[in-house]
Amino acid sequence: MSADTVPVTGWGRTAPTVARVIRPRTFQEAADAVRDCGVRGGIPRGLGRAYGDAAQNAGGDVLDMTALDRVHAIDVDGGTVLCDAGVSLHRLMEVLLPLGWFVPVTPGTRYVTVGGAIGADIHGKNHHVSGSFARHVLSFELLTADGRVRTVDRGTPLFDATAGGMGLTGVILTATVRLQPVETSLMSVDTERADDLDDLMARLTATDHRYRYSVAWIDLLARGAATGRAVLTRGDHAPLDALPDRARREPLAFRTSRLPAAPDLVPEGLLSRTSVGLFNELWYRRAPRLRRGELQRISAFFHPLDGVPHWNRIYGRGGFVQYQFVVGHGQEDALRRVVGRISAQRCPSFLAVLKRFGEADPGWLSFPVPGWTLALDIPAGLPGLGTFLDGLDEEVAKAGGRVYLAKDSRLRPELLAAMYPRLDDFRALRAELDPRGVFTSDLSRRLTL
Repeated sequence: MSADTVPVTGWGRTAPTVARVIRPRTFQEAADAVRDCGVRGGIPRGLGRAYGDAAQNAGGDVLDMTALDRVHAIDVDGGTVLCDAGVSLHRLMEVLLPLGWFVPVTPGTRYVTVGGAIGADIHGKNHHVSGSFARHVLSFELLTADGRVRTVDRGTPLFDATAGGMGLTGVILTATVRLQPVETSLMSVDTERADDLDDLMARLTATDHRYRYSVAWIDLLARGAATGRAVLTRGDHAPLDALPDRARREPLAFRTSRLPAAPDLVPEGLLSRTSVGLFNELWYRRAPRLRRGELQRISAFFHPLDGVPHWNRIYGRGGFVQYQFVVGHGQEDALRRVVGRISAQRCPSFLAVLKRFGEADPGWLSFPVPGWTLALDIPAGLPGLGTFLDGLDEEVAKAGGRVYLAKDSRLRPELLAAMYPRLDDFRALRAELDPRGVFTSDLSRRLTL
């Protein structure tokens, strides 16, 4: 087990703090690390794709779990996998796709661990059909603050506190996950353009049920009649008979592409309103008005940014904030107001997506609720950004919505209870399970979780 005291940050590269990063190689070493945590406690960490401060711990310990990455067993007939929590979704795809199985939920990157997927209760383009990741977890092993390893089954309070609990109930060691059967490693994709936000919402509401996966890139710099114009991309796993003859020779091959990494030094101000506005205009215009049945690789459909290593560097040294919120069905006016405010503010965001969420999952701090979710990236140095986002938080909370803790880096704690009604239950269970506060993070201190 190695350890180094180094600066740690989220994927947004804002507000780094210094912690001792410990890298256990066995479950026993993980237990030893938890037992030896100092007064500032410790927090488990995967591949560092949480955008904010959820996997940071200023002056304390951070447990890097990525060395615990074994796939223990695959039930090819039943469609389940038992693996260590440090296994990445990328690795699972490499192992499972040739066997005709796919991960049940994937976010916009495959470089997240199974433990992180449970701790953040990640969602993807299929939430309206499949829910979030924890819905497909049958059980997991959890190392708690008292040094015990507990087998936690779905439907129990500890399961519901851990799913979306941001690593604050303990260290997930292994998990058993139910998988999605597929015939090929290609996607059949439909693409269309929406003229404005109302047009986009109407298309999603009327036809989303026909697709397993659905997402819309939205132009948040467009104004006037074009406010909320979007490119809507939806699809499903392509059946074998949809593939051309050449592709049928290796229908389950998992292929990815990789571009040069973003440079360490990116000029400040590269992503200005002018440059992002030009990009958004070109992106919208080059999209087809309507295209059906295009075959795409899984990597291109789900994880286009993974092809650019360290793409988060393009925002410069100041980093960026990813802001994601959800408001329920019936709160479309609130969504319109927020989109209108972002458009009027001229936030230079070229990574902005709108999705529909389906049925909520039982995690007490799980983010999705039935409704509309918008996520956008904003350069952290934008003047007045903090005050502007505070105003959006209040608008979201007033509409009964919430922000996503796995992406948050600046929410005011007084709004948290309004956004997460099971917060008191989470705090009570955590106090009982971990009375000394062994599991602690910058996020938990900031929001008094």
